Amino acid sequence: MSILAARQRRYPASTITVQETLEPGANYNRHYAWYDSDGLRIYGLLTIPFGQKPAGGWPAIVFNHGYIAPAAYQTTQRYVAYVDQLAKAGYIVYKIDYRGHDRSEGQALGAYGDPGYTTDVLNAVSALQAYPLVDPTRIGMWGHSMGGFLTLRAMVISHDIKAGVIWSGVVGSYPAMLCCWRHPLPRVPTLSPDPDYHTSWRDQWTNVFGPPEVNPQFWDSLSANTYLADLSGALQIHHDVADSDVPVQFSQDLYQDILAIKGHVPVEYYEYPGNDHDIAGYFYLAMQRTIGFFDIYLKDGG
Repeated sequence: MSILAARQRRYPASTITVQETLEPGANYNRHYAWYDSDGLRIYGLLTIPFGQKPAGGWPAIVFNHGYIAPAAYQTTQRYVAYVDQLAKAGYIVYKIDYRGHDRSEGQALGAYGDPGYTTDVLNAVSALQAYPLVDPTRIGMWGHSMGGFLTLRAMVISHDIKAGVIWSGVVGSYPAMLCCWRHPLPRVPTLSPDPDYHTSWRDQWTNVFGPPEVNPQFWDSLSANTYLADLSGALQIHHDVADSDVPVQFSQDLYQDILAIKGHVPVEYYEYPGNDHDIAGYFYLAMQRTIGFFDIYLKDGG
């Protein structure tokens, strides 16, 4: 799980294979498509704008969804409006199904105690870079909640992500997650056990390596927050002040920590007053800001 270990492994480009063509959106096609990650078929929803490919290819966004019980997750459900807004704005969007979700192969072991989902995200970047319709120099990333955790990690591991947007992200350091984040119960508690809602990694690692105050080097090595000076591109952060799932303090601290870095990447931070984890009451405002941000750093070249 250490950032340095993740940097040392390869994320080879894989062919994106369209398995099924779905009903199109307003100005874009929709496909059910898979790529290879650690020898596993990872499926996802792929959108492609109508019309002539721009010189060099379309800008593309890897879309990292938040926690949904793997046994309940379905590719074409949830985040429909989010993908639609980004796709209509002229982006290829790839909303990936992490391993163990829907028809993706492999075991769903959670994001925080196993590197599998991070590997799937970074292999999706490589796959998009090799896709003939994509401009490989204009790859962005969007993440919500757990997907924000994955987005921040990806941006300090890889140099290929030019801009990232995080909504309600689990973007606290590992020490912050241990001290200041209490997981809610699963919304569908009758489904299969989910490692992200159990204390296995917390208890096991604490027993072996000690708590953060005893062994700060270990816990810092796991945290993307330790490597913010290495962020690969501009970052935009959104959070609701009354979020009961993920503390707003995580996003506030991330923003301040980036600002404190000399020569830091461009960063924007937006708070929303008392809505919810999904920023539903301010969805269109947050999405307008998101698309405007991507337009600057992906379409206009930063």
